[in-house]
Amino acid sequence: MPAPQPADRELPWLQPGDPFPPTSSAWGSNERAPGLLAAGGALDVETLIRAYRTAVFPWFSSGQPILWWSPDPRMVLLTREFRLHRSLRKTTQRFVDDLACEIRVDTAFARTIQACAAISRPGQSGTWIVPDMVDAYQNLHAAGFAHSIETWVRGELVGGLYCVAIGKAVFGESMFTLRPDASKIALAALVAFCRQNGIDMIDCQQNTRHLASLGAREMPRENLLKHVQNVADLAPPAWHFDVSWWDKLVTPEQVDA
Repeated sequence: MPAPQPADRELPWLQPGDPFPPTSSAWGSNERAPGLLAAGGALDVETLIRAYRTAVFPWFSSGQPILWWSPDPRMVLLTREFRLHRSLRKTTQRFVDDLACEIRVDTAFARTIQACAAISRPGQSGTWIVPDMVDAYQNLHAAGFAHSIETWVRGELVGGLYCVAIGKAVFGESMFTLRPDASKIALAALVAFCRQNGIDMIDCQQNTRHLASLGAREMPRENLLKHVQNVADLAPPAWHFDVSWWDKLVTPEQVDA
């Protein structure tokens, strides 16, 4: 969704390299831009890593300065709570059974983020994935801290998502789809990957009905921050996908009757 316009409350203005203010100083739910923390700074790899390690992320539209956010509560998906609804389960099974369909990881990161930026979404004009953000996350990907989960059909990229990962802390960013359910299949693959590699949580940042329908829920920001601090220094997994990992999704407690 497009970034909301910041209100007129004075914000800390960051110079490149400045530390972020404590997340407790972010604007509250009774203010016009809940979660807004600071403006300015830079989008270099070091700054982005510092931001994510403290449950902060950039989000701004064309013509705005860099805006930094840390909403409270925070939308998260506990991987054990992912809802594999019957229809998605059938769609995913057809995908798995078709030899022309595959999940790839990090083979088309630039195309994935550019598609996320370009895709038209109902009720939305413009994008928060502006060119500076595209460049920043491509640099983060080159440094090994951003990844794409890609849905391919007959050699064509038809959907996917990209995320930030520091150790075993995973932060979902954006999805796109060119065919029905292609982005949901990518998310299901990310959940299977996370379960395989002992990753318990995916930060989803903002509360949306779509994410809630898949099992995401709100969590106090402090709880997310503690989780990130606990897992960000763990050894990161190897980012690839094995077809056997689809079995991680099909468990009695996860599949709707």
